[in-house]
Amino acid sequence: MREKAFIAFVTGGDPNLDITEQLLYKIEEAGADLIEIGIPFSDPIAEGPVIQEANERALKAGCTTDNLFAMVKRARKTVKVPLVFLTYMNPIYTYGKKRFFEACRDCGIDGIIVPDLPFEEKEEILKECKEFEVALISLIAPTSKERITRIAKEAEGFVYCVSSLGVTGIRSKITTDLKSMVALVKSVSAIPVAVGFGIATPEQAKEVAAVADGAIVGSAIVKIVKEYGAGCIEPVYAYVRKMKQAVKSV
Repeated sequence: MREKAFIAFVTGGDPNLDITEQLLYKIEEAGADLIEIGIPFSDPIAEGPVIQEANERALKAGCTTDNLFAMVKRARKTVKVPLVFLTYMNPIYTYGKKRFFEACRDCGIDGIIVPDLPFEEKEEILKECKEFEVALISLIAPTSKERITRIAKEAEGFVYCVSSLGVTGIRSKITTDLKSMVALVKSVSAIPVAVGFGIATPEQAKEVAAVADGAIVGSAIVKIVKEYGAGCIEPVYAYVRKMKQAVKSV
């Protein structure tokens, strides 16, 4: 059986781009199988307070999309695991669709997650994704039900299974019937399913990995970055290592 994956999320440019670059190296070293990088944006509607504040800090520190592309391109010479951007339609349109995806390809981005792009409207960027070989990662939510199999049939990269309704953030308990959601995907596709939103502890990661192919953690990592600032590298490394061990043990 394939080893369960641990996917880590960081907000690009928080507390600054140099630290983000160092985090990419250390998160990979700690065992993460894929790294999501949030492009800082003033209105990240799917995010809870922790990641919203990280977006504000990054923008205040002067992080631009261009700077982020340049940093990822630099990091890509060393980082071997897949890298995925998380962003919204507004920054893509502002940058220019074709120019944005061309830059993604040129800096070595493997995929993109766009929380405010409904599955039914994915044609908005699908042509550019295909042209520049950037996988468009599909999200499925507990409310998707009959849409889950439809989304799974056309999914690329992996399916991002949202464990809870609402915005991102740490939750004490995940009550969604993840097993049924994952089973629905698996009934129509062999694509890996990773679960995110609300996972913070090794116990939760282990619980999720028992039913899915991987666990995604964002807010808990971003919280460590906020707490330690420029000194966050080692604490994040230790946390990711612990979480990877938890999913691996399933």
